[in-house]
Amino acid sequence: MKPSAPEISILLPAYQAEATLDGCLRSVARQSEPRWECIIVDDGSTDGTRAVAERFAARDGRFRVVAAPHRSLVAALNSGLERCRGRVVARMDADDVMHRERLAAQLRALDAAPGLAAVGCHVRVFPRVRLTDGLRAYERWLAGIDSPRRVRAEAFVECPIAHPTLMARTEVLRRAGYRDAGWPEDYDLLLRLLGQGHEIGVVPRRLLAWRDGPRRLWRAGATYRLERFTACKAAFLAAHFLAESDRYVLWGYGPTGRGLRRALLAHGKRPSHVVEVHPGRVGNTIHGAPVISVEELRAQPRRPLVAAVAGEGPRRKIRDMLSALGLRETHDFVCAA
Repeated sequence: MKPSAPEISILLPAYQAEATLDGCLRSVARQSEPRWECIIVDDGSTDGTRAVAERFAARDGRFRVVAAPHRSLVAALNSGLERCRGRVVARMDADDVMHRERLAAQLRALDAAPGLAAVGCHVRVFPRVRLTDGLRAYERWLAGIDSPRRVRAEAFVECPIAHPTLMARTEVLRRAGYRDAGWPEDYDLLLRLLGQGHEIGVVPRRLLAWRDGPRRLWRAGATYRLERFTACKAAFLAAHFLAESDRYVLWGYGPTGRGLRRALLAHGKRPSHVVEVHPGRVGNTIHGAPVISVEELRAQPRRPLVAAVAGEGPRRKIRDMLSALGLRETHDFVCAA
């Protein structure tokens, strides 16, 4: 008798992960939801990664090992995705650890909301002793995202879903696939899904321990540098939010605003005006765009507005001011960072 397909396929690429894979797979094995398979794609590791994976597979047939030549993370993800048989796919990285309720809680959330294409969850970054202020702030920011509305509103600030927490409907993920566009593949996937109109939710619980370290791609990979994130944001802003207009209003011209203006220029998008709260800057021009105050913004023709300001506090104030002017977030304006 042919075994029934699992409910959940865990998509787990692994490269040179011998030191952490055992703990990762133990956390998979102890899940309270037992209807899973775990597709471990060994991306050409030369250490003991494959041996660790095969040891788990020998004990538990729900673990399946795919040996592949070393190519790239994107290639490993797509190779594993082709083999996923579950109706949902849960991403996992080889150096992270799942809470034992992760799969159950996320599957319940998807089943309760048929309109959602995917759900993430909150994370706890570890080890805590070496945690930078930036990662602590990112962890706090992620913890404030608790609904599809917040995912969409925060999408151009940072990636609003930690990718190892993603659980997506298999048909949606398979249609999208992973691609190498020269910027982070996880952020690219999320922005593509949102751009296609999909809704992505969040289970507001810390269900994944997310390991930081020198080998983490966000530290070591060229495609994860700040300018590549900015290029990714600009490409999707140009294709969607700014698709109907080559002119937009830019709020803020600090390092964040300057970088985003340059990136959007590559797509033919130019600021018509720059909004500044500093009175000494009002009345100047920046690359031909007049610098105006918030009060003067009222009198301008309605154009899409991009608020490119670092810092959660300043963004909150900008959101309040723009909402008071009757502008709707994600329709009339977006926040970026």
